[in-house]
Amino acid sequence: MKIDVSSIIKVTGASIKLDGELDMRNAEFLGETYRFNEPLKISGEIYNNGQSLTLSARVQGKMLTECARCLKEIEADVDFEIHELLSREEDGASPEDDLILFEGHEIELDDIAADVFLMSTSGKYLCSEDCKGLCPTCGCNLNEGECGCNNEYIDPRWQALADILKQQEDN
Repeated sequence: MKIDVSSIIKVTGASIKLDGELDMRNAEFLGETYRFNEPLKISGEIYNNGQSLTLSARVQGKMLTECARCLKEIEADVDFEIHELLSREEDGASPEDDLILFEGHEIELDDIAADVFLMSTSGKYLCSEDCKGLCPTCGCNLNEGECGCNNEYIDPRWQALADILKQQEDN
């Protein structure tokens, strides 16, 4: 979603209302894949504060990802806020300033929203709080039933602790 800010660039206190849709692309971040089948809704404003433009907006919608335990595809809510300062490169701003630089009179909101989403996402989503995950032996989804594997194997490094716990149970 491109926004033309030419009408507010030189007018301190001027603003543009935002109410539209963002076309978020599929994203991979920290080993997770996030897919967006439909655009996300954005509402807010871009305000000229006299030195730069202030972008304040809220983004909401749905995404598809995988459960972190059982790998089942799930739909998760997306709801985050954007608060960024924007400035044109030709106005003397530099990348060292805490600003997002843009050229000309248009701001591409899709890229800004994607960056904020990736920095604010929890990274791990579950199909349910009590998801049992996958069997470590055969990979069966334990939410669909027991697999019959013998999961009593204990890593030899933990065997001494297991022996102490078993001894306490017997007493």
